Amino acid sequence: MTPADRFAKLPALLADDADLLRRGRWLTVECRIDIGAEPFHLTLEDGVLASLERGPRLMRSTAFTVRGTEEAWRCHWKEMPEPGWHDLFALTKRGAASLEGDLRPLLQNLQYFKDLLALPRRLPEAS
Repeated sequence: MTPADRFAKLPALLADDADLLRRGRWLTVECRIDIGAEPFHLTLEDGVLASLERGPRLMRSTAFTVRGTEEAWRCHWKEMPEPGWHDLFALTKRGAASLEGDLRPLLQNLQYFKDLLALPRRLPEAS
């Protein structure tokens, strides 16, 4: 399973996490997460993933974008990630990811987004 295929399972993973849904209940934002060259557009409404659209969308407005290489996400989603691959900011520090746009919604809900982007760790690792 490719990293993009793992990330595409995010709606089901989030729906199964009552605590994360509760913590995001005040968050409404549109953002973009790039898994390698593949963009995903997320619409979060009151912490619920209202839509996840895979692939490029022409003229799509988002508050912010998180871009990461396939290697970055593959390493980040290991059951026990190595140091430097374990955290969103660790990925940016090593140059494997970047954050762009209006980062206020991201930083105001930082733990929510860190946990949201770590949800694919719950899936079995590829062999």
